[in-house]
Amino acid sequence: MDQTVVSEIQAIVGEANFSTNIADLYTYGFDASIHHVTPSVVVRPSSTEEVSAIMKMANKYKIPVVPRGAGTGLCGGAVPLKGGIVMDLTRMNKIKELRIPDLYCVCEAGVVYDALQKALAPYKFTFPPTPGSAEACTIGGMVATNASGMRAVKYGGTRDYVLGLEVVLPTGEIMRVGTRTLKDASGYQLERFFVGSEGTLGVITEVTLKVVPKPKKMAMVLAGFDSLEKAGQCVSNLIAKPLLPSAMELMDSTCIRAVNKAINAGLPDVAALCMIEVDGEPEIVAKELVEVAEVANALGAVGLDQSDDPKQMAQWTNSRKSVMSALSRYGKGLVSVSLADDMAVPISKIPDAVMAFAEIAERNHVIVGTYGHAADGNLHTKMLLNPESQEAWKNGENAVREIFDTCVKLGGTVTGEHGVGISKAPYFQKERASALGAMKVIKKALDPNNIMNPGKQQEWEEGCIIKYLRYPCQDL
Repeated sequence: MDQTVVSEIQAIVGEANFSTNIADLYTYGFDASIHHVTPSVVVRPSSTEEVSAIMKMANKYKIPVVPRGAGTGLCGGAVPLKGGIVMDLTRMNKIKELRIPDLYCVCEAGVVYDALQKALAPYKFTFPPTPGSAEACTIGGMVATNASGMRAVKYGGTRDYVLGLEVVLPTGEIMRVGTRTLKDASGYQLERFFVGSEGTLGVITEVTLKVVPKPKKMAMVLAGFDSLEKAGQCVSNLIAKPLLPSAMELMDSTCIRAVNKAINAGLPDVAALCMIEVDGEPEIVAKELVEVAEVANALGAVGLDQSDDPKQMAQWTNSRKSVMSALSRYGKGLVSVSLADDMAVPISKIPDAVMAFAEIAERNHVIVGTYGHAADGNLHTKMLLNPESQEAWKNGENAVREIFDTCVKLGGTVTGEHGVGISKAPYFQKERASALGAMKVIKKALDPNNIMNPGKQQEWEEGCIIKYLRYPCQDL
């Protein structure tokens, strides 16, 4: 990068808060996805004003800028495809207001999800989306990707709690959108406009979030089944009963074996498991536990356990959250990679989807672990492959294509909670073909020099997603 630019960045944030060191640049070249591209400089602003100054400078010189939170994204959203500046927002980590009587809080973009939960806990309030990376992911990153997690079926995703935003536009202009009220009918709902934008339209620096009371009681049921199809049907039957659990997690036998091997979780050795959580008033929880057992038993559950002990529930939840890392210990020479990993289908189509995934994996000679937040139709498939084998990557690419096509045919979407980034881009473009023109117009209007996270979402032009791999295998 030109020394003039480096000097201008240093003047804005100070010598300690930018780097062109090759080790730092390499580290900031990837997130939790399969992709890697090295940036030219890393910058760590501490205020909205510093972000604004950096954006003015970048727009002047037409330098790409990629905003970044904790780097927990699984789709390459924070990978700097065109190089340039990676803007690390984790220094902006202040919880500015907790206004419990008004049901909102105000956070800087770098606040970690778990830190916000701890701050809300004494008031018995919560911000409910519950991402799997809660101990690390940032509020700004959650907004940028519209993140959610296991409790979205009852409580919704991040978008359902965003009341207002402070955003720095590509020109450096600071814009406030939304309100601090629960109702707002004042024109375009621009705060929603930036939810899921993945840093392509501006830099989110501050977030106003709605908060809600924590449930008084929680309990869980662990139900085993002798087929993946029955587990999928359990999800659909519970919702149709009607019963709205606070969470319902599904794990197939591949995931169960991997978790038992990796962390000695002691999960039952069955074809599939459903972990069903209910919450609310104590008498409602007791009633719903009985209803869950009735539905599971009607489908021939081969094992049924339940608990309201926080330690036991945490152990079961931790087992489910360990799937992604545990799968990499499933077999020698195999790693778990995020290819088709957060699709969503209508809830009634879950049995069709999980059976189709198994058939696609077998046909393409890949090992797939299926799990996910099944109660809201959000399913994950992690592929296990040898990262040094071009044939394995080709097989994985073919399987991904078929999995996404299946989900869209079932009325679903290629991404339910992780975002588009690189890993979903060609399939996202296919799914949302009729909207791409409008997206390009909006992007051009707000970012005429195309400096904000360029090459992502509707701009991806390289077809195959097996590109820019951070694994020891050439791009295919």
